[in-house]
Amino acid sequence: MTSFAQTDQQKMAVALKPVLAETVQLYVLTQNVHWNVTGPLFQPVHTLTEEQYLELAAAIDDIAERIRTLGEKAPGRMSAYMELGSIGEGDENASAEDMVRALVDANQTVANRIRPLISEAADMGDEVTAGQLTDRLTVHEKAGWMLRAMLG
Repeated sequence: MTSFAQTDQQKMAVALKPVLAETVQLYVLTQNVHWNVTGPLFQPVHTLTEEQYLELAAAIDDIAERIRTLGEKAPGRMSAYMELGSIGEGDENASAEDMVRALVDANQTVANRIRPLISEAADMGDEVTAGQLTDRLTVHEKAGWMLRAMLG
């Protein structure tokens, strides 16, 4: 049970749906890179992306459960993720460097989606969502930094 206005709960739940969609899209992209990366960057990219997709899997569940806590159904269809999110499909034939760049861009996309929602949630009195989104922003900014460091 939440302690802020029901209309604000619904508004925040709806705002979280694209965050969920883009997190799922990033998860799939990260899996694609993990499975298909080749070349001199194979080992570090393969290892890092495994850590990242495992973290993303837990995040997907947390975001979906927050949407449910706020009284909305969490989207669960791939077509809904494609409609709500903006991260494109990966290319399993891309170079390792291009795969890493795609992950940098995708993490930035999610971070950009999250950033304005933190203050919106806080302004509504939804400290739980604000905290959850702050934690997610931290993860995506760190992931972007680590991936950019691989590119030199």
